[in-house]
Amino acid sequence: MAAPIAPISAPVLAQPLSLAAQPASGASFQDAFASAVQSVEAFGQNANASVERLLSGEGEELHTTVLATQQAELSFELFMQMRNKVVSAYQEIMRMQM
Repeated sequence: MAAPIAPISAPVLAQPLSLAAQPASGASFQDAFASAVQSVEAFGQNANASVERLLSGEGEELHTTVLATQQAELSFELFMQMRNKVVSAYQEIMRMQM
């Protein structure tokens, strides 16, 4: 007899990527950038681990794996858009005449 299908529970989201939040006093752009990179890396590693658990049959749910993968993809896309905005702003500043 087949095992019953488990109900879908609400996903537990990790701490959201917040690049727009103002850094604490004394924090530099480098610190904020490093924090954002670490956050994106963590989402990617979480997604990879979830896929590995699913493929190895360790009881990982398919929807959990898909959600983790989507979260990693969206955080990477957000990071790339923020990077593009920073590069664009830098290029605009470099075009200014003094």
